[in-house]
Amino acid sequence: MVLTRLRLFIAVFIGSYGLMALAGHHEVGEQKDHTSADWQIEAYSTAAPDFIGKLATVIGSDGSVLRQGSNGWICQSANPRPVPETGWGSAHEAMAACHDGEGMKWMMGYMAGEAPMMERDTFMWMLHGDMGEDNTAAGVLNKQDAAPGQWIESGPHLMLMPKDPASLAKYPTDFTTGAPYVMFANTPYAHLMIPVADYYQYQPESAPE
Repeated sequence: MVLTRLRLFIAVFIGSYGLMALAGHHEVGEQKDHTSADWQIEAYSTAAPDFIGKLATVIGSDGSVLRQGSNGWICQSANPRPVPETGWGSAHEAMAACHDGEGMKWMMGYMAGEAPMMERDTFMWMLHGDMGEDNTAAGVLNKQDAAPGQWIESGPHLMLMPKDPASLAKYPTDFTTGAPYVMFANTPYAHLMIPVADYYQYQPESAPE
């Protein structure tokens, strides 16, 4: 009787372990393709609050429209680095951003290395943060190339892109206070960074003390 119960216990244990292993294998096999439209739509549209992102147009990393929106907002990757063959590893790595048509003008100017030409100020959401910038100079994408003490890898934030960058002249540039600050001051790309909750999650050493 004892032997029979032991055999039954072993059989149940092995069976359960096999099911667990199979389930684990199944989960690994179902990992999302980060080049797919579904993954990109989810990653990019969540860069803004859901009442904006759910209704926004989504542009893929290849420039194609993955989903046509209805509210005049556009969500896309804002990372100027080359897109990996397997797609961005995360929404944070993609530097997902959501903006309106004026924000697209700012984005296109920045990517082309030209001064953005806009009709008015605009806002841009980046609730997944970014992969890091030199706060003083546009286009510096590696920490080792940044000016001393000026590298900031941002967590969630909102940005104000002004039509006239000079309008931000009296704002501070210090990103360690938690208050809004200017990035790329005294350049055509100057904009106001507005930190929100968890802004310093990727660079806690820069958080206010």
